[in-house]
Amino acid sequence: MTAHHPDATEAPAEIRSNVPGSFARGVLTRRHPALIRQVRDAIPLGPRQHRALDRLEADVARDEITPLDDAADDHSIWNDWAQGYYGQSWLDAPFLWAESYFYRKLLAATGYFESGPWRGVDIFAPSKQAELHSKDVDAELRALDELPRQAERERERGEVLLQSSLWGNQADLGFAASSNAPAEQRRDERLVVDDRTRLWDLLAAGTPGTIAVLADNVGRELIPDLVLIDHLLRHHAERVVLYVKPYPYYVSDATAPDTFEHLRRLAAAPGEAGAVGQRLWSALATGPLEIRAHSFFCAPLEFNRMPADLHDELAECALTILKGDLNYRRLVGDRAWDPVTPFERTTAYFPSPVAALRTLKSDVIVGMAPERLDELEASGSDWRTSGTHALVQLHGVTERQLLG
Repeated sequence: MTAHHPDATEAPAEIRSNVPGSFARGVLTRRHPALIRQVRDAIPLGPRQHRALDRLEADVARDEITPLDDAADDHSIWNDWAQGYYGQSWLDAPFLWAESYFYRKLLAATGYFESGPWRGVDIFAPSKQAELHSKDVDAELRALDELPRQAERERERGEVLLQSSLWGNQADLGFAASSNAPAEQRRDERLVVDDRTRLWDLLAAGTPGTIAVLADNVGRELIPDLVLIDHLLRHHAERVVLYVKPYPYYVSDATAPDTFEHLRRLAAAPGEAGAVGQRLWSALATGPLEIRAHSFFCAPLEFNRMPADLHDELAECALTILKGDLNYRRLVGDRAWDPVTPFERTTAYFPSPVAALRTLKSDVIVGMAPERLDELEASGSDWRTSGTHALVQLHGVTERQLLG
């Protein structure tokens, strides 16, 4: 079975990159060529890989989508997903599809899927490792030692950890609870939708069950995600399933090897960070924490087209927490929604109650109050795409018994 929006015929058109000056166009015409150059500089690739990157760069420059090699294991499935886009303009394909296919082609160019020494080599590993072992991460892990003093009650600590997980994508908020009221107010002002109170009330009222967490980025996002998972296991969940990407994707998206590296980083740290890491390590060994990957998380499709096995897994969860911008685009649909469209309408198909924690880095947004939208639009800022604003949205809890 495959899930579908109940009102899919009323959904607006998919976002494409063929609008001059649009965010989507900038990603395809500027960010992707720059990324090819970044990979060349960061990884000691051989002549064969450089020639393949040349071909990909040429495809992008002349704006033509070409198919995968016939020998690729997933050649046939990408043919199905392509829906006639081969030979057409990158800019005319749906933005979500075009981004996903670019990363699949980039990995193919470096030999990731072929037999040989480059098979399974994460071309984004240098930047991931640099962030994981940075002084910024050192400082954030040390800040965990101050958390019990600055946030004495469990809910207060949970709120700090939720904020850190939310803003980790922007690397804007550490673990330490801020005692600076103006700064705290500014963070709240940058939330365009805020369902935090509803989320904590429902977690506090429920019976522990299974929570799924769909990860986004590594480094200063995945570290606070793992600390939040530890908090959920201690206070609100019997079990947490952390879903990661099955292979490197969108530069910094978390894979299973990335997650293991982050757990080692936590477990080896002194103080509270080390205690969190040890608890999570033990939880993996004994079952309360599980890490899963599914091929669908690297598909160029919205979540309303998830396959039956993933749908059934999530249906067994009392709550699904989706992290980050890409997961949000796939959740509500990467479409030109009116921002006041109810979040409930766009997520009605989802098999469990769902909470989205997202720093805004693309145009898609739903569930906004009209007056809040008017205020932000009048500001003249690029609030939808700059990463300066965020949201916490929750749906599904009125139809089901949360955590029961």
